[in-house]
Amino acid sequence: MSSEAFYEVTPGYQPAAAAYAKPEGLYAVLAAIREGQRFLVSAHARPDGDAIGSMLAMGSILQQMGKQADLVSCDGLPLIYYGLPCSRSIVRKAAIEGEYDAVILLECDGIARSRLRGLEGRKLINIDHHVSGQKFANVNWIEPEACAVAELVYELALEAGVAITPEMATCLYAAVLTDTGSFCYDGTDTHTFELAANLVRYGARPAAIAEQVYFSNPTSKMMLLGAALNNLRRDGRLAWLSVTQDDMLRTRAAEEDCEGVVNYAISIAGVETAVFLRELKDRRVRLSLRSKGRVDVARVAEAFGGGGHPHAAGCTLEGPMRVATNVILEKLRAMLRESMHGLG
Repeated sequence: MSSEAFYEVTPGYQPAAAAYAKPEGLYAVLAAIREGQRFLVSAHARPDGDAIGSMLAMGSILQQMGKQADLVSCDGLPLIYYGLPCSRSIVRKAAIEGEYDAVILLECDGIARSRLRGLEGRKLINIDHHVSGQKFANVNWIEPEACAVAELVYELALEAGVAITPEMATCLYAAVLTDTGSFCYDGTDTHTFELAANLVRYGARPAAIAEQVYFSNPTSKMMLLGAALNNLRRDGRLAWLSVTQDDMLRTRAAEEDCEGVVNYAISIAGVETAVFLRELKDRRVRLSLRSKGRVDVARVAEAFGGGGHPHAAGCTLEGPMRVATNVILEKLRAMLRESMHGLG
Protein backbone atom coordinates (compact mmCIF):
# COMPACT_ATOMS: atom_id res chain seq x y z
CA MET A 1 0.00 0.00 0.00
CA SER A 2 1.35 3.41 -0.89
CA SER A 3 1.70 6.11 1.76
CA GLU A 4 -0.88 8.19 -0.12
CA ALA A 5 -3.52 5.52 0.59
CA PHE A 6 -3.36 6.36 4.27
CA TYR A 7 -5.06 9.67 3.53
CA GLU A 8 -8.19 8.09 2.05
CA VAL A 9 -11.24 8.61 4.28
CA THR A 10 -14.26 6.32 4.18
CA PRO A 11 -17.52 7.84 2.87
CA GLY A 12 -19.51 9.57 5.57
CA TYR A 13 -16.63 9.34 8.02
CA GLN A 14 -16.44 12.14 10.60
CA PRO A 15 -13.22 12.93 12.51
CA ALA A 16 -13.32 12.51 16.27
CA ALA A 17 -12.99 16.26 16.78
CA ALA A 18 -16.41 16.74 15.17
CA ALA A 19 -18.06 14.73 17.94
CA TYR A 20 -18.49 17.78 20.16
CA ALA A 21 -18.46 21.56 20.03
CA LYS A 22 -15.01 23.02 19.58
CA PRO A 23 -13.78 24.78 22.75
CA GLU A 24 -12.79 28.43 22.95
CA GLY A 25 -9.33 27.42 24.11
CA LEU A 26 -8.66 25.82 20.73
CA TYR A 27 -9.34 29.07 18.89
CA ALA A 28 -7.30 31.07 21.38
CA VAL A 29 -4.29 28.81 20.91
CA LEU A 30 -4.60 28.86 17.14
CA ALA A 31 -4.88 32.66 17.11
CA ALA A 32 -1.76 32.98 19.28
CA ILE A 33 0.17 30.70 16.93
CA ARG A 34 -0.92 32.61 13.86
CA GLU A 35 0.27 35.87 15.45
CA GLY A 36 3.81 34.60 16.08
CA GLN A 37 6.67 33.25 14.03
CA ARG A 38 9.16 31.63 16.39
CA PHE A 39 8.01 29.17 19.04
CA LEU A 40 9.52 26.91 21.65
CA VAL A 41 7.63 23.69 22.49
CA SER A 42 8.19 21.78 25.70
CA ALA A 43 6.37 19.54 28.19
CA HIS A 44 6.71 18.31 31.73
CA ALA A 45 9.97 16.99 33.16
CA ARG A 46 10.58 13.25 32.75
CA PRO A 47 8.51 13.24 29.54
CA ASP A 48 6.25 10.26 28.89
CA GLY A 49 4.78 8.98 25.63
CA ASP A 50 2.00 11.54 25.53
CA ALA A 51 4.36 14.45 26.15
CA ILE A 52 6.91 13.27 23.58
CA GLY A 53 4.48 12.27 20.85
CA SER A 54 2.52 15.49 21.27
CA MET A 55 5.65 17.65 21.20
CA LEU A 56 6.74 16.04 17.94
CA ALA A 57 3.30 16.46 16.38
CA MET A 58 3.12 20.08 17.55
CA GLY A 59 6.47 20.74 15.93
CA SER A 60 5.13 19.38 12.64
CA ILE A 61 2.01 21.55 12.87
CA LEU A 62 4.08 24.69 13.42
CA GLN A 63 6.45 23.89 10.58
CA GLN A 64 3.57 23.29 8.17
CA MET A 65 2.13 26.64 9.21
CA GLY A 66 5.40 28.27 8.20
CA LYS A 67 6.61 28.81 11.76
CA GLN A 68 9.94 28.07 13.39
CA ALA A 69 9.68 25.45 16.14
CA ASP A 70 12.35 24.49 18.68
CA LEU A 71 11.50 21.36 20.70
CA VAL A 72 13.14 21.27 24.13
CA SER A 73 13.02 19.00 27.16
CA CYS A 74 14.94 19.32 30.42
CA ASP A 75 15.27 15.51 30.51
CA GLY A 76 16.30 13.05 27.86
CA LEU A 77 13.86 10.81 26.03
CA PRO A 78 13.29 7.25 27.25
CA LEU A 79 14.87 4.68 24.93
CA ILE A 80 11.52 3.22 23.85
CA TYR A 81 10.56 6.50 22.16
CA TYR A 82 13.70 6.90 20.07
CA GLY A 83 11.92 5.15 17.20
CA LEU A 84 9.29 7.89 16.87
CA PRO A 85 9.69 10.02 13.73
CA CYS A 86 11.96 13.02 14.27
CA SER A 87 12.52 12.13 17.95
CA ARG A 88 16.07 13.48 17.67
CA SER A 89 14.65 16.93 17.02
CA ILE A 90 13.86 17.22 20.75
CA VAL A 91 16.90 18.89 22.30
CA ARG A 92 17.80 18.42 25.94
CA LYS A 93 18.38 21.76 27.72
CA ALA A 94 18.18 23.01 31.27
CA ALA A 95 17.66 26.68 30.41
CA ILE A 96 15.98 28.62 27.61
CA GLU A 97 17.77 31.44 25.86
CA GLY A 98 16.93 33.59 22.88
CA GLU A 99 13.78 35.31 21.68
CA TYR A 100 10.51 33.47 21.11
CA ASP A 101 7.10 34.85 20.26
CA ALA A 102 5.62 32.29 22.64
CA VAL A 103 6.43 29.10 24.52
CA ILE A 104 3.97 26.22 24.17
CA LEU A 105 3.89 24.02 27.27
CA LEU A 106 2.14 20.65 27.11
CA GLU A 107 0.82 18.85 30.20
CA CYS A 108 2.16 21.34 32.72
CA ASP A 109 0.31 22.86 35.69
CA GLY A 110 2.92 25.64 35.89
CA ILE A 111 6.32 26.56 34.53
CA ALA A 112 8.00 24.69 37.39
CA ARG A 113 6.60 21.42 36.03
CA SER A 114 8.80 21.77 32.96
CA ARG A 115 11.90 22.27 35.13
CA LEU A 116 13.22 24.65 32.48
CA ARG A 117 14.92 27.86 33.55
CA GLY A 118 14.32 31.07 31.67
CA LEU A 119 10.55 30.80 31.11
CA GLU A 120 9.66 33.65 33.45
CA GLY A 121 8.31 36.73 31.73
CA ARG A 122 7.72 35.00 28.39
CA LYS A 123 4.39 34.64 26.60
CA LEU A 124 3.11 31.17 27.46
CA ILE A 125 0.56 28.92 25.78
CA ASN A 126 -0.71 26.17 28.06
CA ILE A 127 -2.32 23.00 26.62
CA ASP A 128 -3.30 20.35 29.15
CA HIS A 129 -5.79 17.56 29.79
CA HIS A 130 -5.17 16.82 33.46
CA VAL A 131 -7.89 17.42 36.03
CA SER A 132 -5.19 19.22 38.03
CA GLY A 133 -4.51 21.65 35.15
CA GLN A 134 -4.06 25.32 36.05
CA LYS A 135 -4.63 28.50 34.03
CA PHE A 136 -1.14 29.89 34.62
CA ALA A 137 -0.34 31.02 31.07
CA ASN A 138 -1.30 33.90 28.81
CA VAL A 139 -3.36 31.46 26.73
CA ASN A 140 -4.87 28.36 28.34
CA TRP A 141 -6.59 25.35 26.77
CA ILE A 142 -7.44 22.69 29.37
CA GLU A 143 -9.74 19.78 28.50
CA PRO A 144 -9.86 17.12 31.26
CA GLU A 145 -12.26 15.04 29.16
CA ALA A 146 -9.57 14.42 26.53
CA CYS A 147 -7.92 11.01 26.72
CA ALA A 148 -4.48 12.53 26.12
CA VAL A 149 -2.99 15.91 25.30
CA ALA A 150 -2.35 14.32 21.90
CA GLU A 151 -6.10 14.49 21.30
CA LEU A 152 -5.94 18.27 21.65
CA VAL A 153 -2.91 18.51 19.38
CA TYR A 154 -4.76 16.39 16.81
CA GLU A 155 -7.78 18.70 17.04
CA LEU A 156 -5.48 21.71 16.62
CA ALA A 157 -4.02 20.16 13.47
CA LEU A 158 -7.49 19.67 11.99
CA GLU A 159 -8.54 23.24 12.80
CA ALA A 160 -5.28 24.64 11.41
CA GLY A 161 -5.85 22.76 8.17
CA VAL A 162 -2.42 21.15 8.10
CA ALA A 163 -1.73 17.71 6.64
CA ILE A 164 -1.73 14.92 9.19
CA THR A 165 1.19 12.95 7.81
CA PRO A 166 1.89 9.29 8.63
CA GLU A 167 4.78 10.53 10.79
CA MET A 168 2.51 12.86 12.77
CA ALA A 169 -0.13 10.16 13.08
CA THR A 170 2.50 7.75 14.43
CA CYS A 171 3.56 10.21 17.14
CA LEU A 172 -0.03 10.97 18.14
CA TYR A 173 -1.04 7.28 18.19
CA ALA A 174 1.91 6.43 20.44
CA ALA A 175 0.84 9.26 22.73
CA VAL A 176 -2.76 8.04 22.93
CA LEU A 177 -1.72 4.41 23.33
CA THR A 178 0.52 5.09 26.31
CA ASP A 179 -1.61 7.70 28.07
CA THR A 180 -4.69 5.48 28.03
CA GLY A 181 -2.74 2.56 29.46
CA SER A 182 -3.10 0.67 26.17
CA PHE A 183 -6.79 1.67 26.11
CA CYS A 184 -7.33 0.22 29.60
CA TYR A 185 -7.89 3.29 31.76
CA ASP A 186 -11.31 4.45 32.85
CA GLY A 187 -12.64 7.03 30.43
CA THR A 188 -11.59 5.07 27.35
CA ASP A 189 -14.72 5.10 25.18
CA THR A 190 -15.94 5.13 21.60
CA HIS A 191 -14.50 8.62 21.14
CA THR A 192 -11.04 7.32 22.12
CA PHE A 193 -11.23 4.52 19.58
CA GLU A 194 -12.53 6.89 16.90
CA LEU A 195 -9.44 9.01 17.49
CA ALA A 196 -7.18 5.94 17.28
CA ALA A 197 -8.95 4.83 14.09
CA ASN A 198 -8.43 8.28 12.58
CA LEU A 199 -4.71 8.09 13.27
CA VAL A 200 -4.47 4.62 11.72
CA ARG A 201 -6.25 5.95 8.63
CA TYR A 202 -3.62 8.69 8.46
CA GLY A 203 -0.79 6.18 8.53
CA ALA A 204 -0.07 5.05 12.10
CA ARG A 205 0.82 1.35 12.32
CA PRO A 206 -0.49 0.00 15.65
CA ALA A 207 1.52 -3.25 15.74
CA ALA A 208 4.82 -1.54 14.93
CA ILE A 209 4.20 1.21 17.49
CA ALA A 210 3.23 -1.29 20.20
CA GLU A 211 6.37 -3.33 19.50
CA GLN A 212 8.57 -0.26 19.86
CA VAL A 213 6.88 0.94 23.07
CA TYR A 214 6.30 -2.34 24.90
CA PHE A 215 8.87 -4.79 23.55
CA SER A 216 12.04 -2.72 23.41
CA ASN A 217 12.92 -2.57 27.11
CA PRO A 218 16.58 -2.52 28.20
CA THR A 219 17.91 -5.27 30.46
CA SER A 220 18.32 -2.73 33.27
CA LYS A 221 14.56 -2.22 33.41
CA MET A 222 13.93 -5.94 33.82
CA MET A 223 16.48 -6.14 36.62
CA LEU A 224 14.97 -3.12 38.35
CA LEU A 225 11.53 -4.69 38.02
CA GLY A 226 12.89 -7.79 39.74
CA ALA A 227 14.12 -5.67 42.64
CA ALA A 228 10.76 -3.91 42.89
CA LEU A 229 8.78 -7.16 42.81
CA ASN A 230 11.01 -8.55 45.53
CA ASN A 231 9.71 -5.68 47.71
CA LEU A 232 6.06 -6.16 46.73
CA ARG A 233 3.63 -5.97 49.64
CA ARG A 234 -0.16 -6.17 49.86
CA ASP A 235 -2.74 -5.22 52.46
CA GLY A 236 -6.22 -6.11 51.25
CA ARG A 237 -7.17 -3.81 48.38
CA LEU A 238 -3.87 -1.90 48.58
CA ALA A 239 -0.52 -3.01 47.11
CA TRP A 240 2.84 -1.29 46.99
CA LEU A 241 6.39 -1.90 45.80
CA SER A 242 9.59 0.10 46.04
CA VAL A 243 13.20 0.47 45.01
CA THR A 244 16.03 2.21 46.83
CA GLN A 245 18.82 4.28 45.37
CA ASP A 246 21.08 1.27 45.97
CA ASP A 247 18.73 -0.81 43.81
CA MET A 248 19.01 1.78 41.04
CA LEU A 249 22.80 1.70 41.17
CA ARG A 250 23.04 -2.09 41.43
CA THR A 251 20.85 -2.68 38.40
CA ARG A 252 22.36 0.29 36.51
CA ALA A 253 18.84 1.52 35.94
CA ALA A 254 17.96 4.90 34.49
CA GLU A 255 15.08 7.04 35.65
CA GLU A 256 13.05 5.99 32.62
CA ASP A 257 13.30 2.33 33.73
CA CYS A 258 10.85 3.11 36.55
CA GLU A 259 8.09 3.83 34.07
CA GLY A 260 5.26 1.31 34.30
CA VAL A 261 6.58 -0.62 37.31
CA VAL A 262 3.51 0.34 39.36
CA ASN A 263 1.28 -1.43 36.84
CA TYR A 264 2.45 -4.81 38.13
CA ALA A 265 1.01 -3.99 41.54
CA ILE A 266 -2.31 -2.66 40.27
CA SER A 267 -2.69 -5.74 38.06
CA ILE A 268 -3.19 -8.00 41.09
CA ALA A 269 -6.71 -9.41 41.43
CA GLY A 270 -8.61 -7.69 44.23
CA VAL A 271 -6.23 -4.73 44.46
CA GLU A 272 -7.98 -1.39 43.95
CA THR A 273 -5.08 1.03 44.51
CA ALA A 274 -1.31 0.68 44.11
CA VAL A 275 1.79 2.79 44.60
CA PHE A 276 5.39 2.49 43.46
CA LEU A 277 7.96 4.30 45.61
CA ARG A 278 11.35 5.21 44.22
CA GLU A 279 14.09 6.66 46.42
CA LEU A 280 15.89 9.61 44.81
CA LYS A 281 19.51 10.63 45.24
CA ASP A 282 18.56 13.30 47.77
CA ARG A 283 16.58 10.65 49.72
CA ARG A 284 13.24 12.12 48.81
CA VAL A 285 10.77 9.56 47.47
CA ARG A 286 8.92 9.79 44.14
CA LEU A 287 5.52 8.08 43.98
CA SER A 288 3.59 6.63 41.05
CA LEU A 289 -0.05 6.00 41.94
CA ARG A 290 -2.63 3.86 40.17
CA SER A 291 -6.29 3.11 40.76
CA LYS A 292 -8.93 0.87 39.25
CA GLY A 293 -11.54 3.55 39.81
CA ARG A 294 -12.77 3.56 43.40
CA VAL A 295 -10.02 5.91 44.60
CA ASP A 296 -9.21 9.17 42.81
CA VAL A 297 -5.42 9.10 43.01
CA ALA A 298 -5.23 12.59 41.46
CA ARG A 299 -6.74 13.88 44.73
CA VAL A 300 -4.11 11.96 46.67
CA ALA A 301 -1.26 13.34 44.56
CA GLU A 302 -2.59 16.90 44.74
CA ALA A 303 -2.62 16.68 48.55
CA PHE A 304 1.17 16.26 48.36
CA GLY A 305 1.87 18.83 45.66
CA GLY A 306 1.56 16.50 42.68
CA GLY A 307 -1.16 15.82 40.15
CA GLY A 308 -2.43 13.63 37.35
CA HIS A 309 -5.57 11.72 36.50
CA PRO A 310 -8.10 9.90 38.71
CA HIS A 311 -6.58 6.57 37.67
CA ALA A 312 -2.90 7.56 37.34
CA ALA A 313 -1.02 10.27 39.20
CA GLY A 314 2.26 11.09 40.89
CA CYS A 315 3.97 13.22 43.53
CA THR A 316 7.15 13.43 45.59
CA LEU A 317 7.44 13.10 49.38
CA GLU A 318 10.20 13.86 51.82
CA GLY A 319 12.15 10.77 52.93
CA PRO A 320 13.39 8.58 54.30
CA MET A 321 11.67 5.70 52.51
CA ARG A 322 10.11 4.29 55.68
CA VAL A 323 8.48 7.61 56.56
CA ALA A 324 7.26 8.29 53.03
CA THR A 325 5.82 4.77 52.81
CA ASN A 326 3.89 5.22 56.05
CA VAL A 327 2.55 8.60 54.95
CA ILE A 328 1.23 7.45 51.58
CA LEU A 329 -0.17 4.16 52.87
CA GLU A 330 -2.08 5.97 55.61
CA LYS A 331 -3.56 8.35 53.03
CA LEU A 332 -4.49 5.56 50.61
CA ARG A 333 -6.05 3.44 53.33
CA ALA A 334 -8.19 6.40 54.36
CA MET A 335 -9.27 6.95 50.76
CA LEU A 336 -10.14 3.27 50.39
CA ARG A 337 -12.25 3.36 53.56
CA GLU A 338 -13.98 6.48 52.25
CA SER A 339 -14.74 4.78 48.93
CA MET A 340 -16.26 1.74 50.68
CA HIS A 341 -18.34 3.96 52.96
CA GLY A 342 -19.71 5.67 49.87
CA LEU A 343 -20.81 2.31 48.50
CA GLY A 344 -22.74 1.65 51.70
